[in-house]
Amino acid sequence: MRGCHAGGAAAARPRPRGLDAAPSIAFRTDSVSCATAPHAADLHEVVVRWPSRGDPARVRYAVAVSVPGPAPSVPGPGPEPADTPAIRAIAGSGVPFSVIRTARPHGPEESARLQGIELGSLLRTIVVRRGADDYVFVLVPAGRRFDWPKLRAHLGVTRLSLPDQEEAKAATGYERGAITPFGASHAWPVVADASIAGLPRVAIGGGAHGVNLHLAAADLVVALAAEVADVTVAEDGPAG
Repeated sequence: MRGCHAGGAAAARPRPRGLDAAPSIAFRTDSVSCATAPHAADLHEVVVRWPSRGDPARVRYAVAVSVPGPAPSVPGPGPEPADTPAIRAIAGSGVPFSVIRTARPHGPEESARLQGIELGSLLRTIVVRRGADDYVFVLVPAGRRFDWPKLRAHLGVTRLSLPDQEEAKAATGYERGAITPFGASHAWPVVADASIAGLPRVAIGGGAHGVNLHLAAADLVVALAAEVADVTVAEDGPAG
């Protein structure tokens, strides 16, 4: 069931009889609206699930209540590290930043929503090989992709390629999906797409799944000594 609670908190419900296992609680943004929260962004949904006695993997009973206010950040499945090389590196850079932890997202749209930022402020770090044991970090906003001709022209090379997962980890110290220039095992050059210039806040990976670093784009460029160049096109644009 779903509902809105004018007091800003979920209405208390007694635990159904026979459910003596501890419930799990999850948060997600909801599209329901009501008089106290007329916009979808003003609501989040609290989902409480009780597992089956015989099979903890099965849900025996669940309650969902829409609650005014933004959804809180919660850790993803399994323990996330309290500290990462990326967090230590950015802390030592002297620029202001914040660490945002969320559940492990299933795509850029969900990641941006969980972090409360615009899609174009979410940066992916792509490792590009430009030679033997020679790589570049390219920061690409979600909704865009790097353009091979633009990137080759900017780097002054005629050939670039993408490393496989094992090679990328060996070059950066991070597994795919958690790669970031901050705290990488080698300080490869960084190229940030020009579309991020002037953004008051961007999000970049914090060195583990569900760990994100928020800071101003200008501070990001300073902290990483990044080159800013037009190296991307819209994802629905022509292939390079």
